[in-house]
Amino acid sequence: MKFLNFLLNNEPCLGVLNAKEEVVCLKDLGIDARDMNDFILNYEKYRLKLENLEKIPSLKIPKEEILAPIITPLQDIICLGINFLDHAKESARFKGEKFEERQSPVYFSKRVNAATAPYANLYLHEEVTKQLDYECELAFVLGKEAYKIKALDAKAYIFGYTIINDISARDLQKQHKQFYRAKSLEGSTIMGPYLVSADEIAYPPKLALQSYVNGELRQNSNTEFFIFNIAYVLEELSAGMRLKAGSIISMGTPSGVGMGLNPPQFLKENDEVCCVIENLGKLCNKIVKK
Repeated sequence: MKFLNFLLNNEPCLGVLNAKEEVVCLKDLGIDARDMNDFILNYEKYRLKLENLEKIPSLKIPKEEILAPIITPLQDIICLGINFLDHAKESARFKGEKFEERQSPVYFSKRVNAATAPYANLYLHEEVTKQLDYECELAFVLGKEAYKIKALDAKAYIFGYTIINDISARDLQKQHKQFYRAKSLEGSTIMGPYLVSADEIAYPPKLALQSYVNGELRQNSNTEFFIFNIAYVLEELSAGMRLKAGSIISMGTPSGVGMGLNPPQFLKENDEVCCVIENLGKLCNKIVKK
């Protein structure tokens, strides 16, 4: 199923797509979840009510009224850096470093006060960065707590998948020699348009992934090319870290980001950046000044 968050009478409302790709309000199914986090945490209580989906009147929702599926994550998002080999190489070139294959994943966290809607504007933040960049990524959300789990069991812990555009300030990344500030500017986590339940996506996910800037194809890869896959990541992280239900993990981006082009091409006012992942939908956001 494709779950979403949208505006109804100017208020956030949870919904699910029916067979006609129209939206059914979860409230009309008798599901009184406060938000998507609450829905995920209490999914077993709500699951049977979803069986009535095709009996409930549906709505056609303009794309501009679709919000991020999870507006306020329960914790910082866990991200993987340079988890595609081609992106690892372009990142090393941009930094002027010698490329070395890594034996272990690079993890960092991303502060998200409020995730940006899939068709909302994105602020340029030109007062703090001159090198704003895009990163199309597959993210997954845990449906239950994971602690000391095995890779073979990872699939059972995934509630669903979504797209994240991990907006990054490359100059801040180089300045601080780490990711946190560069990845955490306001609005720099674009998410959606849906949270697609894990049962709709073959596991492990092998999904085509693209990004476009002003209609020009920039990134073009597939999630089957992760250096470290979801099962590896969940086993490693949960070995000593309790990953709570609702946790979001973003799996990294392939080559083709702005810093990897020759010369580099960073986002500027009036650019439109779109991220597309097979079976998950599309994010399209215009870059604006405040």
